[in-house]
Amino acid sequence: MTAEQPSGAGLRVDPADVVPAGFDGLPGDAPRIAVVVSLAFPGMTEQTHALMERFTRTAFEALLASGARAELVDSAAEDLVPEAELAGYDGVLFLGGGDVDGALYGHHGEVPNSYGVDRRADEYCLELIRGVLDRDQPLLAICRGSQLLNVACGGTLVPDLDPWHLHRGGPGRPIFLDEEVALVPGSRIAAILGRDRATVRSGHHQAVGAVAPVLSVAALARDGVVEGTEHREKSWVVGVQWHPEDADGSAADRALIFGAFAEACAQAPGKRQALATTVTRM
Repeated sequence: MTAEQPSGAGLRVDPADVVPAGFDGLPGDAPRIAVVVSLAFPGMTEQTHALMERFTRTAFEALLASGARAELVDSAAEDLVPEAELAGYDGVLFLGGGDVDGALYGHHGEVPNSYGVDRRADEYCLELIRGVLDRDQPLLAICRGSQLLNVACGGTLVPDLDPWHLHRGGPGRPIFLDEEVALVPGSRIAAILGRDRATVRSGHHQAVGAVAPVLSVAALARDGVVEGTEHREKSWVVGVQWHPEDADGSAADRALIFGAFAEACAQAPGKRQALATTVTRM
């Protein structure tokens, strides 16, 4: 399958396996969040399928626990949700997945360890991110999502990290490992977690390279690799390279990050206007 083709063949995560019950029990004014993730990509294996299923479900569960109504947007679907429809949400979450096509950030050479490239999904996600930023909707971008955020804003990626030992497991070992990152003082993510260091779950071979001018660095690995970014001008835009939605990581940190995001969505202009209308009618 070429990068330009939709990733419709082979393994695909079933939405029924990642969206838990319980959202119908939320109050009517709960913030509505679009969760953007590719449920399939070229070369998906049994291992990556299981990871995508587990991580995506944990993200939905974290949003539910935070009181947010989460709805799935499959960026590898045959029929894609029109970008304009995301205007109806109070916030947008972008999850991890396959590599970003190098040509989209100016890299035209070989990419060692490349996997899961789906140019169609990449272009769709970039379109969605730019629309979200134009509307100043709250945005949380995780791993691949964080990389796409940087590319959408004019930055580049490191196509293949070397050395990589801090960021993923080696051959024959689990891909995800614990990594210590430094949180930049004064950054939103440092304020959310309430400290200047965190042990996070990482499993990546690509990362943010040249940081887009409108973004600021919010977290760094011990080797200087950018682990988090935030938008300088928008109300609430956070990108993290690590996986707070990995259930093997800190449940407390996951609750803090998803809770802060849900709170920002609940306070978004569209939500505030809807709440004000409700109060006026009472």
